[in-house]
Amino acid sequence: MKKLLLGLLVIFSSCTVQKINKSLKNSEILDQGHMGFMLLDPDKDKVLVDINSDKYFIPASNTKLFTFYTSYSILGDDLVNGLNYLERGDSLIFWGTGDPGLLHPDLKNTVAIDFLKSSDKKLYLLDNFDQIDAFGSGWSWDWYNYYYATERSSLPIYGNIVRFKQVQGQSNFSIIPERFSPLLEAKKTNDWKGYRFRRDRFLNQFSYQLGDNTSSEPFETDIPFVTSAEFTAKLLSEATGKNITLIKKESYLELEPKKLQTTPADSIYAQMMKISDNFLAEQLMVLVSDQLNNTLSISDAIAYSKENLLADLPDEPLWVDGSGLSSKNMFTPRSIIALLGKIRAEVPLEKIKAYFPAGGESGTIRNWYKADEGQAPYIYAKTGTLSMSNALSGFLLTKSGKILHFSCILNNYALPSSDLKRELEKTLYLIHDRY
Repeated sequence: MKKLLLGLLVIFSSCTVQKINKSLKNSEILDQGHMGFMLLDPDKDKVLVDINSDKYFIPASNTKLFTFYTSYSILGDDLVNGLNYLERGDSLIFWGTGDPGLLHPDLKNTVAIDFLKSSDKKLYLLDNFDQIDAFGSGWSWDWYNYYYATERSSLPIYGNIVRFKQVQGQSNFSIIPERFSPLLEAKKTNDWKGYRFRRDRFLNQFSYQLGDNTSSEPFETDIPFVTSAEFTAKLLSEATGKNITLIKKESYLELEPKKLQTTPADSIYAQMMKISDNFLAEQLMVLVSDQLNNTLSISDAIAYSKENLLADLPDEPLWVDGSGLSSKNMFTPRSIIALLGKIRAEVPLEKIKAYFPAGGESGTIRNWYKADEGQAPYIYAKTGTLSMSNALSGFLLTKSGKILHFSCILNNYALPSSDLKRELEKTLYLIHDRY
């Protein structure tokens, strides 16, 4: 009897896999571009679906899976080292490690500010800004006005952005931090209804267009500001109420500094993964570099990860930035599946659920992959979206209690991303329901 039941289960499972393959390979939507798809049952160590899993694809923000794993492996889930400093007589010399939490409008970390305020020494900011390029390799120059391309830096403050926000019931918007208010001017236009914000390409001069029929609807818009060592020293002086002098002395960077623990890594991971925050992803790789060797180099952090953490992947990651903004990033679906296995083995499931977007519930997939009414989410996965790429990779929970690993990367589709998501949603629900 047991053999009969086992045989029936094998037949049923085989039929389900055939239906899954058919739904992908016979889709008129998915047939219009280049698709890579892999589905793994890790308990059986069995590949259920394999479509071009050995081919390289542009992963977009699926790159953040590699950033997350590297950061979690090196930084852990406690506080990050947010400030390097030396004490020399009556002087406190400090410099940045890449920590994005300092006065960030969401993370709201003030540890470094409180530390500088409480010091009775003269404060000197050591300029190490030239270690980090503001923009990554392969980024487009005309992204400067958009939050998704916020400038990277060695010592971010306020998240390197200005936030314009209007809440329900208010007629005026607020500016965070307020010190940018004098740098904002209004421009009236009949072509646009409501507020629209812009920044000069090279200067921290902002403007908003005010139409004839302004809206009182709530909004929140983040615009990057131009970073520099000089401007950061000024912002820190204003935030601490103390004089902070900018100095250049590379010999200090060769010394072993003390390190100030600041922002909880957990909070950075969760926001980076759930809303696909490019800025946080980039800064995490800066933090990794600082942790490894007290210097700031995203390329060095990537090289270390590839050699020491990811050498066992099936295919070498072609990896150039932390966020996935660059189209120079290329991974294979089977390498992403291998990475998901490493994450699953080393990160507790409750943390995965806390960090990853949840289908129908949170993050970038809150409106997609909804579970049946009254049921918990069945998809915990990282999205990826560029003009030429749509991706979704992560963990799928089936009704039978299994946790499957999947990776889907779609490149070069001349279709709205919503069409692709809708088609993928059908397949993933089929897997959830039947396997």
